[in-house]
Amino acid sequence: MGDCTGRGLVSTLNLAPDHARGLSLAETAHGARISLTARLLRRLLSLLGSPPIGVQLWNGDPIQVGTGPTLATIFIKDRSALLKFLVDPEMQFGELYLDGRIALQGGDLVALLQQVFLRQPRAADPDSVSARLTALLRNTQRNTLSGSRRNIRTHYDLGNDFYRLWLDPTLAYTCAYFATPESTLAEAQLAKYDHVCRKLNLRAGDEVVELGCGWGSLAMHAASRYGARVRAFNISHEQIKHAREQALSLGLGDRVEFIEDDYRNLSSSCDAIVSVGMLEHVGRENFAGLGRLIARSLRTTGRGLIHTIGRSAPAPTNPWIERHIFPGAYIPSLREILQIFELTDMSVNDVENLRPHYARTLELWLSAFEAQRAAVTTMFDERFVRMWRLYLAGSQAAFQSGDLQLFQVLFSPARHGQLAWTRAHWYDTTRAPAWNTAKS
Repeated sequence: MGDCTGRGLVSTLNLAPDHARGLSLAETAHGARISLTARLLRRLLSLLGSPPIGVQLWNGDPIQVGTGPTLATIFIKDRSALLKFLVDPEMQFGELYLDGRIALQGGDLVALLQQVFLRQPRAADPDSVSARLTALLRNTQRNTLSGSRRNIRTHYDLGNDFYRLWLDPTLAYTCAYFATPESTLAEAQLAKYDHVCRKLNLRAGDEVVELGCGWGSLAMHAASRYGARVRAFNISHEQIKHAREQALSLGLGDRVEFIEDDYRNLSSSCDAIVSVGMLEHVGRENFAGLGRLIARSLRTTGRGLIHTIGRSAPAPTNPWIERHIFPGAYIPSLREILQIFELTDMSVNDVENLRPHYARTLELWLSAFEAQRAAVTTMFDERFVRMWRLYLAGSQAAFQSGDLQLFQVLFSPARHGQLAWTRAHWYDTTRAPAWNTAKS
C-alpha cells in the first residue's frame, strides 16, 4: 500500500453546517435517503479522487462513487471500523482487513489498492499517525546483529513448505526477469540468474560472495553454470538448511559454501560481490558500513551488483508492512542507494530499473498463492491468508503504479579498467562480451 496518511481527514470534510442543523439521518441524494455516516464516507472518497469503487455499510447504505465500471466493492462491518479507517487509512485498512471488519465483496483487490491508496500524494508528514508509528517501530526493530536475526526470522523462517506452495521450483523470492511477458515464472527466475551473472561477467574460478542468499539458487546457478566458487551468507536458518541440502544433492558441495552468519562478519576478499533482495533489510543507518565492507572486500578487478526494491524519492516504510510482514525493513531511493558508494573508492557503472518485471512476478505469485489458499489456511489460519493476500496484492499494485521500483546497480572499484563498451552481452548469450581494457 502507498504512503498517504489519514491525519486530519475527518476535519477536512467540513460537516459543521449539517451538525448545526442537527442532522442525524438527513439527506436525499439521487432520490435515496442516506445517513450522515454515508455522507462522510462519500466526501472522503471524493477527496481521494472519486475512485470507481462501491462501499456497503453495516446499516445497508450503499455508496457508489466515480464513473465507469466498479473496480471493487468493500463491506465495512461496523461504525468503529469506519472511524478507524477515516483517522488512519494507511494503517487501519490492513488491520481491519486482517480482522475481517473490512471485506472485499467483489472485484479486484489490486485495483482497489491502486485507486484508493497509491494515487495519493506521497509526501511524508512527520506528525502523522502512521509516521509516528513507523518511527516507533523502527526504534524497536533496528537491524543490529541481534535485531536483524529476529527481523529476518519473522518472515523467512515461516517454513520452507509454505514457500514451496507458491514460489517456482528454485524457491526464488525476488524479482524475476521476463524475456517476454509470456515467459513462465520458472523460466523468468532462471533468466534473472543469468542476467545477474552476465552483468558480473562471471568466469570459471571467480571467487564470489553473496550477501543474503535466500534458498541458495543464485549461488548454485553461478557455480554450476559459470564455474564460480561462491560463499553465501544468510541468517535465516530454514533457508540455509535447504540451500545446503540442495548443494549436496547437486554435487556442488565443494563449489558453494552456505554460511549461517551476518554479512557484516565477512572478512575475506573476492572477485565479485552480489546482493539480491537483501538491501531492503539492511537499514539505512547501516548503508555506510555496507559500503566500507564492499570496498575492503572487492579486489582491484572486482565487480559487484546490488538488486533491490527502491523508490523514486525517500519515504518511510508503510507501517502495516513493517508491523506484519517485514519488521525493520527500509526501501531506499536511488539516491540513498548510490550513497553506499560515494564515500568509498567505488564507481557505479550501470543502473537498470526492472519495475514491470516485479509487477509481473508478483502477479504470478499472488495467483499461485490464491490457488493454494486451502493448504495455507490449514498450515496457518484464515487471518494469515488475508495478511499475505493483502501484502502480495499491495506489492503488485505498488509496482504497477510506480510507487515502488526495482533497481539493479552494477559497480566496481573506481580504478577497475575493464569495463564493457555496451550492454549487448547481457542480452545476447551467443556473443562474447567486448571488454574495454584501457587503463584508467
